[in-house]
Amino acid sequence: MGWTAADIPDLGGRRAIVTGANSGLGRWTALELARHGADTVLACRNPARGEAAVAEIVRQVPGARVSLGVLDLADLSSVRAFAAEQAKEPLDLLVNNAGVMAIPRATTADGFEAQFGTNHLGHFALTGLLLPALLERPDARVVTVSSFASNLVRRLDFTDLQGERHYSKWGAYGRAKLANLLFVSELNRRVPDVLSLAAHPGYANTELTANSAKSSGSRIEALTYTAGRILAQSGRAGALPTLRAAVDPAARGGDAYGPRLVGWGAPVRAPVHARGGDAEQGGLLWEASEELTGVRYP
Repeated sequence: MGWTAADIPDLGGRRAIVTGANSGLGRWTALELARHGADTVLACRNPARGEAAVAEIVRQVPGARVSLGVLDLADLSSVRAFAAEQAKEPLDLLVNNAGVMAIPRATTADGFEAQFGTNHLGHFALTGLLLPALLERPDARVVTVSSFASNLVRRLDFTDLQGERHYSKWGAYGRAKLANLLFVSELNRRVPDVLSLAAHPGYANTELTANSAKSSGSRIEALTYTAGRILAQSGRAGALPTLRAAVDPAARGGDAYGPRLVGWGAPVRAPVHARGGDAEQGGLLWEASEELTGVRYP
C-alpha cells in the first residue's frame, strides 16, 4: 500500500506554517498536520477563504490548534508583515506550497513576473525572514512544493529571468518550478542546520489546475482539464509527498518526494529535474533573488 497519512507521527508541540492553505494541496497538508497535533498556521491571501478553511479543519478535527495568517506572496510588504508576526515564536516546519500556474503574463505588486515572483521570490523572501525562528528548533524543516513542469525548462536564462523578452505561460511556470528546486538545493548547501526538501504532487486534481484552465480561455485546455479530472489523483493524495517530506525521519537535506509512478501513487523519494541540484545555477539564482527581494539570509 505504501506510505499514507496514517504514518504521520504525533506532532504535538510542533509549530507549522503552510502557505496557500485555504484550498487544494495546502488545505489537505494543513488538515493532516493539525490532525496529528501540530500548531498549524494557514497562510492565505484571502482572509474570508482562510477563515473558512480554519473553520472546516476545526469541524473535522475538534480541538485542532489552527490559526489564520494573511499572506500575499505577490507583495513583499505583505510577506514582511506576515514574517514579522510569525517570527516571534520558534518554528518547526515551513511548507512553501502556494503558487499560481500557467497564467497570462502579469506582474506582482513589486513588478516581478507573477509566476516567478509568487512561486519563487515570495517564498525565497518568506523563508529568509522566518529563518531565525526556524533556527531556534533543532530539527526544523522547509518543504518547497515544485512540479514535474520544471522539466519544461532545461535551465534558467539569467539574461531573461522574468520573461521580459519572451513569455509563454507554461514556460514561465516551468521556470518558476525549476527555481523552486534550485532554491531547495541551495538552501540545503547554505543553511545545513535546517532540513531543506522538495515535494511534487504528481498529477493531482486541484483548484490550481482548474484556475489555469479557466484563465486560458482555451477550449483545448478546458477539455484537457476535464479529461484530466478523470485520470488525476485527488488533492488529498497529491498532498502526501509534501507530508512525507515534512515528517519522514529518514529524510536527508536536498531530498525530493513524489508519487511512486511519476504522476500517481504513494509518496517515495523521487528525482524531479536532472538540473534541480545544479550548484552554479543555484548560486546565481540565490544572488539574483537577494538582489530582487532585498532579503539577505543571516
